[in-house]
Amino acid sequence: MQFDLLLKGGRLIDPASGIDAQRDVAIANGRVAAVDADIPVTSAAKIVDATGCIVAPGLVDLHSHVYWGGTSLGVDADRLAAKSGTTTFIDAGSAGAGNFLGFRRHVMERSKVRILAYVNISFAGIFGFSQTVSVGECSDLRLCEPREVVAAAREHADVVVGVKVRSGKHAGSTSGIAPVDLALEAADKAGLPLMAHIDEPPPGRSEVLPRLRRGDILTHCFRPFPNAPVFASGAVRPDMRLARERGVIFDLGHGMGSFDFEVARAMLAEGLAPDVISSDVHLYCVDGPAFDILVCMSKLMALGMPLVEVLRAATQAPAQAIARPDLGTLAVGTVGDVTVLRQRPGRFTFVDAVGASLVADQGLVSEGIVISGTWWPNEAVSDLGETERFEAHADHTHVEVAARHFGHRHD
Repeated sequence: MQFDLLLKGGRLIDPASGIDAQRDVAIANGRVAAVDADIPVTSAAKIVDATGCIVAPGLVDLHSHVYWGGTSLGVDADRLAAKSGTTTFIDAGSAGAGNFLGFRRHVMERSKVRILAYVNISFAGIFGFSQTVSVGECSDLRLCEPREVVAAAREHADVVVGVKVRSGKHAGSTSGIAPVDLALEAADKAGLPLMAHIDEPPPGRSEVLPRLRRGDILTHCFRPFPNAPVFASGAVRPDMRLARERGVIFDLGHGMGSFDFEVARAMLAEGLAPDVISSDVHLYCVDGPAFDILVCMSKLMALGMPLVEVLRAATQAPAQAIARPDLGTLAVGTVGDVTVLRQRPGRFTFVDAVGASLVADQGLVSEGIVISGTWWPNEAVSDLGETERFEAHADHTHVEVAARHFGHRHD
């Protein structure tokens, strides 16, 4: 057999290659070996019938938290991969220099799905995040040591894609803009981009944005008030326009509290769609309101963002943001990571981070993924009701939330 796997009869949408047409995709030795209108089924050892499906490059979730068991907010990437259509999870600073080796040895190297990471400016990473405990990792500047971040980035250069800082009242308490400046020092020395989280002030958005360089990432770009990117009138704030013009990358980063439908409508109306759609999936939003990257993509489609651009924002754009041109495309010779999707008609109720609802008549559903040439079907493809069942569990302890997701010790 010439090929190991053949995806047959699907609509290939590969924004990086400019393709939107019926094409077959063949994989050999873990890489894309052929893309053609009609590849014979006799040429492949395994056939996946993609008739009626969208065949796309493997989704790249630029903002996730998958250091499970090692940090309180981590979820298991392998459990989410096929269901969410995600072939690459990029962890957004769960680990710092002090615990990055544990993240690598105990999670990354044991995972079936690809995991890359931003290293946190805080030595301890995100260590105090739950519904009952909230201790920001940047609240004590003694933890923010640029030398350690640079050393970790160099030691783990094959998996580190940038530096992460969470700034704001919750992440930094009274430390203000200092964590951002320290993180920029580290990113500059390491030659890496910075991903900057903004929650509630201080610091204000107007302090953080001017510091970001071309290629740096502003995550939570559609966050609600306060620190929202739009005025109460809906007009986009000038510093957001200047940042976009300067080449700062706007990342959705939905998460538990960082996506507001009204803000999104205002930004989209002004032509400021997110460059990247990411989930910020973690233990406290994996059961809603974010769920996973496919739900986030479906929300943007419901708000009017075209399918091809939604796919670009979850494939080509995040791959470019981390300087990995071998990901996010199905060009011949690239990594054989594929997502097979359906646009499922129906009634889908989506909820944002402030509790507003949006009803859509279609949603994106994963049929399965290919990781380095191996087909991984989505066993939960028929379960479409999760967004309808979402309810907050603000009074639950961390142990209860973790048990609900991972199971009890005696299970």
